[in-house]
Amino acid sequence: MFYVYLLQCDNDKSWYIGATSDLKRRLVEHQSGKGGKTTKAKHNWKLIYFKGYLNRDDAFGRERFLKSGGGRKYLKKQLFNFLK
Repeated sequence: MFYVYLLQCDNDKSWYIGATSDLKRRLVEHQSGKGGKTTKAKHNWKLIYFKGYLNRDDAFGRERFLKSGGGRKYLKKQLFNFLK
């Protein structure tokens, strides 16, 4: 199983979008500062969205879409009530 996920920084409400085959391990890495460049610089990340895929290419394709302008707009619409 592959996952696409969205983290939100509690400090400044910025987002990080990623994809992985091991969501629990990846979240621990982000929280401990072992994640990517973006998440190392900030702390207090919270998982606010994830979706599972059976195929790696589908998951990483979805990650690319969500990182685009249209993808971020889609996420804001989907998370409207959370973001209020």
